[in-house]
Amino acid sequence: MLKQDQEIFNILLESVSEGVIIVDNLRHIVDLNGTAEAIFGYKKSELLQQELDILIPSNYHKKHAQHFKSFIKDGKKRSMGEASDIYGLKKTGDIIDIEVELNPFVIYDKTYVMALVKDISRVKEIEKNLMLKSSALQSASNGIIITDALKEDNPIIYFNAAFQKLTGFSSKEILNNNCRFLQGTDRDQKPLLQLRQAIKKGESCQITIRNYKKDGALFWNDLYIMPIINNKGVVTHFIGIQNDVTERKRAEAERNHLATIFHESLNEIYVFDAHSLEFINVNYGAQKNIGYTLNELRQMTPLDLKIDENEIAFRKTIETLRNKNVEKIELETTHQRKDGSIYPVEVHLQLSNLGDKDVFVAIILDITERKNYTTKLEKEVEERTQQLEVALTKEKELNELKTKFLSLVSHEFKTPLSGILTSSVLLSKYQLTEHQEKRDKHIKTISDKVHYLNNILNDFLSLEKLETGKLTYNFTHFKLSKVLDEVIYNANMLLKKGQSIKYPNNIDDFSLYQDEKTVTLILTNLINNAIMYSPAHTCISIAVTVHKAQTIIKIKDQGIGIPLKDQKSIFERYFRAENVINTQGTGIGLNIVKNHLENIGGTINFESEENKGTTFTITFPNTVKQ
Repeated sequence: MLKQDQEIFNILLESVSEGVIIVDNLRHIVDLNGTAEAIFGYKKSELLQQELDILIPSNYHKKHAQHFKSFIKDGKKRSMGEASDIYGLKKTGDIIDIEVELNPFVIYDKTYVMALVKDISRVKEIEKNLMLKSSALQSASNGIIITDALKEDNPIIYFNAAFQKLTGFSSKEILNNNCRFLQGTDRDQKPLLQLRQAIKKGESCQITIRNYKKDGALFWNDLYIMPIINNKGVVTHFIGIQNDVTERKRAEAERNHLATIFHESLNEIYVFDAHSLEFINVNYGAQKNIGYTLNELRQMTPLDLKIDENEIAFRKTIETLRNKNVEKIELETTHQRKDGSIYPVEVHLQLSNLGDKDVFVAIILDITERKNYTTKLEKEVEERTQQLEVALTKEKELNELKTKFLSLVSHEFKTPLSGILTSSVLLSKYQLTEHQEKRDKHIKTISDKVHYLNNILNDFLSLEKLETGKLTYNFTHFKLSKVLDEVIYNANMLLKKGQSIKYPNNIDDFSLYQDEKTVTLILTNLINNAIMYSPAHTCISIAVTVHKAQTIIKIKDQGIGIPLKDQKSIFERYFRAENVINTQGTGIGLNIVKNHLENIGGTINFESEENKGTTFTITFPNTVKQ
């Protein structure tokens, strides 16, 4: 090449923005420009006449040599790395990402290749970072959207997987739409005004609003929006971060509900520190009855309300709770109001915790009326006893029967009431979301006890009407299935774990002309007994046979059965078999059932084997004879 041509060539070589490396057909470097020197970190003198492998990572040498031969043979211009990444090797040993374009040319019958090289390491790094950030957005647990503030109606241009999972909408329904579709028709929310103003002003904003999923389900959305501003101060985009706080909202509502119960309870409720004994909180019912304000009470302890009780004795009383020897203490004492008046109380005291602090919760019942009633009742009983001492034998037997009745009522009412009271107290203890299972347990206890008390009251009312002759029957036409549906629905609330009731088949068309209320009471007694005296994981089956003139219903359980020696007395009033003495019951249910059946022209009998189960069979006419 002439010297003048060489100079022109060198000028052109240096004017090219890419790195230029020229090699001969033996892959020896014959020339390069300053950009190539800068890319690979070599001086030109260090690379001339060197093999091209000096600029290629060693693990690519063999493959590159093969590609070079193929390229020389083909003799056409092309780019390298269209199907895979290309790497270069710097003098420092660092491997860099490069783009290469190969251009073959011939000078004086000799083939050369000019490689145009670009260092794209920075571009690759940026792409990698963008991919990482995109992956992070997609894997975030919060829903994330990006809207275009420069387009009309601020449409969504990006959303992550969490947002789609949270809302349930399809990509088509999300992209290019304003996010107000999440509000459905519920757009009259105060926080939305704050949101619109923030968007209008191009400011950040955090609100909690009601949103709706595609299936219409409500969720509470803790929404944070942040503007993206370009270098000219123009808001180009908004980023919205969604957080489903539905459970938190439910917990708050539940806490507020429990707080309302606490403050609106007619009983006195006190919470005081287990160490200092100072009151922490006192409900409105207590403040009203005792006469002190909450601020006054917070400077006091339970000892300030008691008469003639010192601190040592009181601390000794509550020590059993502190040591967790018992779960609850019940006692009677006397309290003094701010005005000096005194009144008898029943105290239910339990140890609890408030955050990391041990506290006592005391539920105080004003038993003034109970005491007055008890005194009056004791006096009346004493007078009646004196009269009965000179009465006839029949009157003495009646007195014994009434005494037994009062004892029975006292026992059967006190036990479920105590269970209701205990569960009510414990409900205030379990206030966190994770305590829901414990709350459900106590709520079920309250429900079961209330149903039990309701059944006892129904029995007593029936008994009283039967004895006094005040009972009248109201005969109407009704579907037998309607009565059974109602009885079984109520009985399901009493089922033990794993228990079930097998419903009779093909009774929808059976109609009766009977006293519907009486038939309901009879079936309720028998089915509830079957549940009570049967263990868990057993089945109570009901079979119905309807003949032309009468209906036969069999109720079979897999329970404890009736001992043979007790079977003859099972329908006697107040009689209870020896194997159910420790089970709640009045002993009057079967007596009432038998009396009602006889009054409407029916009968009852049974078959029973101890520890295997009992089958009661009732028969009554389809149409009563009036």
